[in-house]
Amino acid sequence: MGLTPAVATIERLSVAQARRLALAAQGFNDPRPSGLPDRRALRRVVGRTGLFQIDSVNVLARAHYLPLFSRLGPYPTALLDRAAYAAPRDLFEYWGHEASLLPVEVQPLMRWRMAEADNISWGNMREVFRDRPEFVAQVLADVEREGPVSAGEIEALHGGRSHKAGPWWDWSRVKLALEYLFWAGAVTTASRRGFERLYDIPERVLPAAVLATPTPERAQAHRELLVLAARSFGVATERDLRDYYRLPVEGIKTRLAELVEAGSLLPVAVEGWRQPAYLHPQATVPRRVDARALIAPFDPLIWERERALRIFGFHYRIEIYVPAPKRVHGYYVLPFLLGDRLVARVDLKADRQAGVLRVQAAHAEPGAPAETGEELMAELESMAEWLGLSGVAWTGRGDLPLPAR
Repeated sequence: MGLTPAVATIERLSVAQARRLALAAQGFNDPRPSGLPDRRALRRVVGRTGLFQIDSVNVLARAHYLPLFSRLGPYPTALLDRAAYAAPRDLFEYWGHEASLLPVEVQPLMRWRMAEADNISWGNMREVFRDRPEFVAQVLADVEREGPVSAGEIEALHGGRSHKAGPWWDWSRVKLALEYLFWAGAVTTASRRGFERLYDIPERVLPAAVLATPTPERAQAHRELLVLAARSFGVATERDLRDYYRLPVEGIKTRLAELVEAGSLLPVAVEGWRQPAYLHPQATVPRRVDARALIAPFDPLIWERERALRIFGFHYRIEIYVPAPKRVHGYYVLPFLLGDRLVARVDLKADRQAGVLRVQAAHAEPGAPAETGEELMAELESMAEWLGLSGVAWTGRGDLPLPAR
């Protein structure tokens, strides 16, 4: 693959250059493994994405499994499970973008968030801690004694379901106490039973070398997280960079100016962007990108919808919470990347009872090439095989015809 000259010489990017740069930064210009993907391939991908977002929706596959498929093709999901939940761990769970799997080496950079749990965790968590600190201390003691342990198992230790603490998700006080302790870094996820978290103390989960790493000063942690975000995005605005790890607005302009002065970020103008942009110094602009991938709704490439519009001219909204009659494209819609463009979108469901991958609808984007349907079907067949399904079933809805097999 040909690359343009070093980004240090670039002062302005075209939209096409920014798009190719963003795709390369996210790993879509890296060749897929020729054999079964291994731990090395996983580390390469997480080195690009920086994290995998976790989400409970399972109409297709859990969100954190999909970015690896998009970049590696079919891979054993046990590969990610082992990296996250078995020693030696490469990943750990914490609040990164949202709930995320992050490299264990990033844990020290998140300690500022842990230290501020009293102020920035969700309201019901804070209320349980402030109103019943002795109860939270008891839950922590239960985890120290019993871990790995689920919220339900801790409730059982105290006679069953405890008092409900609010309308959101109908969480019990035990669950809220555990989530507060998780936010504060006092407990972490040891493993999962299905999708249920099993909690333990960090000393029994995280590598000793990570726990022994000195805690960076808050501003330094923010600077390092901004650089990591820039590496994953390639080119990004201030808001893009701040959003990647959900950093606070306060102080970010100062941090960015410090990084530019140090040469850790490079200012650049992008055609059509209203806001100034920043380049990672090691970013490369491929002359072309020949990708083919289904992109999950919570993939870093598109999770910031305004950025997806800037980069790809692609207007994307997830319609899970939209009433069915008002949905435009479907319940769980994945954009389809072909070359360096998002050329189509498909509403997918893994129908495990029938053993097929259902294409509820398929829509082409304006200007989609003639081969879009054929290329999309090939990727859908690959996904069906990865999910252990026998084939692809298309309802015929949408304006993009898919070839019969």
